[in-house]
Amino acid sequence: MGDLPSYQMESSNPSDALEVERLDVNLYRSKHLWVPRRARGVFGGQVISQALVAAGNCVAPEYALHSFHCYFLLSAAPTPILYHVDRVREGRSYATRAVRAQQNGKTIFIMLCSFQRPEPWQVVAQQPPPPDVPSPDQCEFVYEHNERLLKAPDLRPGVRNYLQSYVDERRQSFLSIKRAGVRSSDDGPTYWLYWFKVNGMPQCGKAFQKCILSYISDSHFIGAARSTAGLDSLKSGRQKLGMMSSLDHSIFFYNDDFDCGNWLLYVIHSPSVCSGRGVAHGRMYTREGKLVAVMTQEGVVRADIRDPSKPSKPKL
Repeated sequence: MGDLPSYQMESSNPSDALEVERLDVNLYRSKHLWVPRRARGVFGGQVISQALVAAGNCVAPEYALHSFHCYFLLSAAPTPILYHVDRVREGRSYATRAVRAQQNGKTIFIMLCSFQRPEPWQVVAQQPPPPDVPSPDQCEFVYEHNERLLKAPDLRPGVRNYLQSYVDERRQSFLSIKRAGVRSSDDGPTYWLYWFKVNGMPQCGKAFQKCILSYISDSHFIGAARSTAGLDSLKSGRQKLGMMSSLDHSIFFYNDDFDCGNWLLYVIHSPSVCSGRGVAHGRMYTREGKLVAVMTQEGVVRADIRDPSKPSKPKL
């Protein structure tokens, strides 16, 4: 394990990114891990999705995943993760599974997920998507803005490297992301809108589609809290981003009829940033306006500001 690189490229195949190896009953191990550039550890969405694959392998097929809540306890290194599944409850309508992810004997992640026997005969109601959202064909990829910035001749080397690494990473990813705009009003929240699509999406069942969507959901999510607070790693002073990292993540699924190989609209807003933390809420829709899932994430969102009660160490 010590010979593994500290940085591993994102898999070009979504199935490979989620694959886990069965070691024993209720015990699984990751096969591929991705550490995004400038990240503190393995991409959180990948840990979530692999944990869901492990949990799904330990539940009867007539149960469908309807929700989960998880906590990121420690940053995951790009060395194999062990997923221990606990079969907590087996009810007539619902089944509950707990997943504990470990590296080097330490618990780095915990998840509680719930599965339901679907009840399609029940009533259906949903919040509609924002009106007049531009179609994916009308939107640009998230890296195109950086490509334009890279054409400036007076960019500092550090900024140029930062922008170029983001462009390279997004271009090679199986996940296509397009910006659909920012919506704001005087009496309501500001919403960030994105289109997401998985390239090379394999033919798969509903359970795996939910695992892929969970992978997607961790991208550009807590960043809405950073944007709400006006923080940026390229700014200075009180507006300079000091740290951003996920603490927890929840998803509630309300539709099984979607395909991550088609464009999905992600609507995100952040109601609060305070005390070095921020929270983001999200809704994901099909292109036809069908609400698929509702998400919540809290994360560490810190400006590069020192605690005034702690004297700074004198410089030599």
